[in-house]
Amino acid sequence: MPEFSARLATADEIANWDAHVTANPNGGNMLQSKPFAAVKGRQGWKPVYVVFEGSYTSYNLVLEKTFPLLGSLWYMIKGPGVADPDDVPDMLAAGEAMVKRLKLNVFAIKVEPDIVAGEQVRAMLRRAGLVDTFNIQPNDSTALLDVSPDSEELLKNLHSRGRNAIRRAQREGVEVRTMEPTEANFRAMYELMGQAKQGQLTATLRSYGYYRHFWQQFVDAGYGRLLFVYEDGKPSVGAFVIQYGHKGTYKDGGSTPRRSQYGDSHLLQWEAIKQLKELGVTEYDFCGTPPAAKRKDKDHPQYGLGLFKTSFTKTVTDFVGCYDYVISGVKYRVFNSIGERVARQLYWRKYRQPFY
Repeated sequence: MPEFSARLATADEIANWDAHVTANPNGGNMLQSKPFAAVKGRQGWKPVYVVFEGSYTSYNLVLEKTFPLLGSLWYMIKGPGVADPDDVPDMLAAGEAMVKRLKLNVFAIKVEPDIVAGEQVRAMLRRAGLVDTFNIQPNDSTALLDVSPDSEELLKNLHSRGRNAIRRAQREGVEVRTMEPTEANFRAMYELMGQAKQGQLTATLRSYGYYRHFWQQFVDAGYGRLLFVYEDGKPSVGAFVIQYGHKGTYKDGGSTPRRSQYGDSHLLQWEAIKQLKELGVTEYDFCGTPPAAKRKDKDHPQYGLGLFKTSFTKTVTDFVGCYDYVISGVKYRVFNSIGERVARQLYWRKYRQPFY
């Protein structure tokens, strides 16, 4: 196992942060980006930019939250970015050494590396002392599509359900529009997302202000774009998609119920994929499905969304999920037994928004 050291990023590295993250061995993740750091900074999380150096260099965004009497929790969102799963414990040991060297008073590091799940990987992380905890991000199980083939070949490669829906929508003249990032269009998108709480998916939306800020940050950075399909003169399907390095992400979506245009949502995704391919995207993340073992479970709250997303690709990828790397056992036990629960409850009561 290679040995790594850890340090805080320099001002120049932070200024060029996204170029460094997308050069990570795994291509980075849009939740490690500079725009997302700005979004979470407004939510009370302090961005910390950490660099691991060893046989290769890995740039990782850390979100810091401080708790009275305990110190700070570090949330290494969708990281660390590694070339090999065995590098995770070594990077975290280097992170702990840096925390102690700089006297940063961090009691634990929460991680969720984009490593495909498997019993051997999970056993390795547990042997290294990482504590398995609940998943935070919606795409710890997701549908990933290889979009590197040319568009004609890619369309042939799609699941037949998705391909047939796209072709029918094209025949029937469904039009996908790329929208300007205006206040009116953002509000229309948010309204579509609210209407999408159909069936069994009842997750609470964050506030409009959160999404407004998120979308604007990614648009301003040149990574985000908004697409609509119209029906009867009004937006009926919407999607906000992101290009970050070679990865594309279907970040947010919504639609009106009981639409008459068959395949409109499939065609919108197809047009988004083609646009992102032109920007160099080779992998498209549909951002959240039921776990592979439950993809056919009709009682799962994400069953309907999973059915739509796996109409493009049958494969569901399960990542290892979230783990805690403990630095101070005493403080972590207090946090784990009561501190986190109280913090989440207080935050919910005050903002009616998720804590993480």
